[in-house]
Amino acid sequence: MIKMATKKTSMFTLTERLTITAAGTDTFATIDLGSYVDVGDRQALQIYSVDYVFEGATPSGSVPASLGGTGFVQCQLTDLNRGGLVFSNDRALVSGAQLHYDTDGFLTKDVDLFPDNFGKGSDDGRYVVNDQLYITGRMSAHATNCNITVRVNASIVTLGAKDFMAIAIQSTAADN
Repeated sequence: MIKMATKKTSMFTLTERLTITAAGTDTFATIDLGSYVDVGDRQALQIYSVDYVFEGATPSGSVPASLGGTGFVQCQLTDLNRGGLVFSNDRALVSGAQLHYDTDGFLTKDVDLFPDNFGKGSDDGRYVVNDQLYITGRMSAHATNCNITVRVNASIVTLGAKDFMAIAIQSTAADN
């Protein structure tokens, strides 16, 4: 078996909170990877998992109250800036989640994609060589306010020259 990457660090967690205040429109946040990714050293970020924590308008606020009745919140993490939510076949998509609530008290959370379903990487995760991760969130039209905390579990790895180049080319090609 060919080893694609050599770990430089143990797993760590990157966290960013996205606050959605306008219903029916996309809201954006980023996670800066500039300190983790280094082209010269062929250093990449290997993402193992992404967790989404849905919260109300305040840390003690309830999500159903924020949704204002039957509604939904969705969130996606991409390694390219697409300017909005993307379809599941977009190669830039790293992970996504949705939360649905109805007035009968039915609450469900679906994580619809795990890292490395699309793209070159090992069985353990997805390699990212871009300098940022992009978070996009949207809530249903009558919702008032919602927070989504995105937790990315990752490590820093060194890739072989050919592997790094292949991932960089794939990422650039996905940008078109």
